[in-house]
Amino acid sequence: MEGFHHYGFLIVTVLLLILGVLPLSSSTTRRYEFNVEWKKVTRLCHKKPLLTVNGEYPGPTIAVHEGDDVEVKVTNKIAKNTTIHWHGLRQYRTGWADGPAYITQCPIRGGQSYTYKFTVKDQKGTLLWHAHHSWQRASVHGAFIIYPRLPYPFSSVQIQAEIPIIFGEWWNADVDAVENEIIKYGSGPNVSDAYTINGLPGPLYPCSTKDTFVQRVERGKTYMLRIINAALNDELFFAIDKHALTVVEIDATYTKPFKTPSIMIAPGQTTTVLLTADQLPDSTGMFVMAARPYLTSVFPFNNSTTTGYLSYTGIKIDKLKPPTNPFNLQLYNLPQMEDTAFDTKFSANLRSLASARYPCKVPKTTDKRVIVAISLNLQDCPANQTCKGYMGKRFFASMNNQSFIRPSKSILESYYHNHTEGVYSSDFPEKPSKAFNYTGVDPVTENMNTNFGTKILVLPYGTNIEFVLQGTSFLNTENHPIHVHGHNFFIVGRGFGNFNAAKDPAKYNLVDPPERNTVAVPTGGWAAIRIKADNPGVWFIHCHLEEHTTWGLAMAFIVKDGPGPSQSLLPPPADLPLC
Repeated sequence: MEGFHHYGFLIVTVLLLILGVLPLSSSTTRRYEFNVEWKKVTRLCHKKPLLTVNGEYPGPTIAVHEGDDVEVKVTNKIAKNTTIHWHGLRQYRTGWADGPAYITQCPIRGGQSYTYKFTVKDQKGTLLWHAHHSWQRASVHGAFIIYPRLPYPFSSVQIQAEIPIIFGEWWNADVDAVENEIIKYGSGPNVSDAYTINGLPGPLYPCSTKDTFVQRVERGKTYMLRIINAALNDELFFAIDKHALTVVEIDATYTKPFKTPSIMIAPGQTTTVLLTADQLPDSTGMFVMAARPYLTSVFPFNNSTTTGYLSYTGIKIDKLKPPTNPFNLQLYNLPQMEDTAFDTKFSANLRSLASARYPCKVPKTTDKRVIVAISLNLQDCPANQTCKGYMGKRFFASMNNQSFIRPSKSILESYYHNHTEGVYSSDFPEKPSKAFNYTGVDPVTENMNTNFGTKILVLPYGTNIEFVLQGTSFLNTENHPIHVHGHNFFIVGRGFGNFNAAKDPAKYNLVDPPERNTVAVPTGGWAAIRIKADNPGVWFIHCHLEEHTTWGLAMAFIVKDGPGPSQSLLPPPADLPLC
């Protein structure tokens, strides 16, 4: 099919599965070079300079094995600052390589380089990497695949090939300009012009039929889809027409396998599924795959659908035919955009594998519970400024009424060198400033102005901490994907309405709760996560909807060094960027 994109370089064949079963004594250093650079890219008949790594969109796939040492030399070839974050990598004792700008490092300046060095330890599966400066991750992102030392726990299934499926968003406008607009006027962002599958919008968008992802499969064979949501501001539903998906892993942790007609995946999350090509194709040999947003917001949003195709081999394809009703795409198994019931059921089905080989290490007891109210906010417009948020005010966001401000210096460096004055304070509130009906207040009249600053939570090494992430109805009840750096966590409880400390913990799952690094807090509800804080350093917690992080929906926490030298933060590398 001339003119169509086949991302063969993304497909990792079963040969790599065999190579992934390595002797336990094996130790390998994997080295990569990333050049952050502009490249002119055309989508939707719109050509523009796009920020890329090595000229690729999406960026190159990193494939390593469990236990490998990794070194990635990132050279910044643009005039603007940049950083790279290895999303979901625990970075045990190597917080200097985590990547969020002004949290664990100063940005890499134009013309300079920084080599991220870390070890992949006790992790296997699908993760991602992306820029962590401003909104650069709109196009600077890619897959990070960790092959296990032992066979997959579902190894009785013969896997024909592994296929990364990366969702993203495309703006015809300059993404920096979109971000600068909301910072200047306190407004909501302009929505993206398209969603993409592996960088391709698909035939439902203007002049995009040639920019369609097509995956060839052989009938009767089983394939592993490593699904990644790298979109900036949208949770997405995904399905393949007439094909069931079997979930086997989330955020690089194995799950109890279960079949589902579709998935919901939030920005920053990964979901690995098995797909068996078991249908009888028609004369076209094509089945639509589609992703569209899970709508939980009253704010403007991109309500379009990106599509690709599953193409069965052995059938000649003369011409790709877009769906007959593109503006109301109806796959039997693709949820409608407001389908919170499906999201709730899908999330409830996610369970840790919790086997003898892969035990579920959820903390059974906790040393501390921190309740965090996640809120969108309005702020009075300063004098002599124009604000375009709502009612002539500015949009902000907060955790426990604290809107996070990134300092001009790296928090991790300030902490390590004990030069914290004027950088951050260690008094993040451990509960909301006042108790109220968080999900039942009037969305505007009860709104509070936020406090601004850089407040940090400090934890002794080894603390078992529970965060209750409480959604609110300020301005809007919304599904917030909250990402925790440096640690995995267990989602022990979820619910709608207000968390009840007297009743809800009795219903926690402390046997096989899902283990993740990013949790989608239910719209108008709460999620309780438990973490063993055993990774010394400074770690960011933030909403992975980029607009909300820009508005201040973030915090950070410090884990102090443990009693032994192997439980202490390593010294900073010599080439750590300077502010």
